[in-house]
Amino acid sequence: MLIGFYTASRWLSKRRLKTFGDPTIIHQLMPDFSIQRTTWKFLLIVCTYSFLVFALTDPQYGSKVEKVKREGVELVIALDVSNSMLAEDIQPNRLSRAKRAISKLVDRLSNDRIGLLVFAGDAYVQVPVTDDFAATKMFLSAISTDIVPVQGTSIGAAIQLGIQSFSPESDLEKAMIIITDGEDHEENATEIAKQAKEQGITIHTLGMGSPEGAPIPIRTVNGQPVFQKDKEGKVVVSKLNQRMLQEIAAAGGGEYVHANNTTIGLNTLFDYINQMEKKEMESRIYSDYNHQYQYPLALALLLIIIELLIGNRKSKWAKRLNIYKIKA
Repeated sequence: MLIGFYTASRWLSKRRLKTFGDPTIIHQLMPDFSIQRTTWKFLLIVCTYSFLVFALTDPQYGSKVEKVKREGVELVIALDVSNSMLAEDIQPNRLSRAKRAISKLVDRLSNDRIGLLVFAGDAYVQVPVTDDFAATKMFLSAISTDIVPVQGTSIGAAIQLGIQSFSPESDLEKAMIIITDGEDHEENATEIAKQAKEQGITIHTLGMGSPEGAPIPIRTVNGQPVFQKDKEGKVVVSKLNQRMLQEIAAAGGGEYVHANNTTIGLNTLFDYINQMEKKEMESRIYSDYNHQYQYPLALALLLIIIELLIGNRKSKWAKRLNIYKIKA
């Protein structure tokens, strides 16, 4: 903005000078006036303004690090984002209701660590295991069925990725919650859940939907829902596979909870997780900060003084050199 203002003022000054006569003759009548000095004074003002703004932000850096010991567990949540999670047998739909429940669960966490996975035909890490709950909720809000390019439901891939997502050097108790409608297209989830249990990871499952099922809305035409159809043109009805989820939970040493319109059930699973042995973990935090605003402020004051000392006239030594004299 300042540069634009300076450019505009220079243009207006040149335009006004032309109304008095030939600019070349006018410059000869004002041999002591220095355009270069005016430019340098403006640049000093811009730098001064920048340093003042930087000083007002009160820059700080941590000067003291403390190690804080807390007790908690590591929790990884795997959320199904396949198209079947758009079914509306749970209002407003399975996916939206699951995201709300996860958000409320994160609000209840204190000393624990949490990670977030999404899966459909394949699984992906959305949030690595962390104690930054605000970042977890931010990434959670962006989850949709479009986030995974391959459709389907591979619970086994989600469990496998969950096993790899836990901190390998941590000896904390580990638990995983799989939120899905249970329509597994791979049928290897039970075996992988057993492997997870052998590695000390408890697998819980949360079934979203109803055994009766519901059609899958894929888009809306003139306010009317259009449902997904199979190759024969029949409307696809997505049904909750409770038996599959019960088997996975049993193989993983965890619990199965059925979600409905009244309650999602994450609080019930959280109670199970709270019964796990809380182990001590250590984290480093900055406990003291030094203010650094005085340095950019001092530079700004120095530049103001320099700008005031620089005049608009040429210096005597420059006049002796005669480098500004216009030759005929």
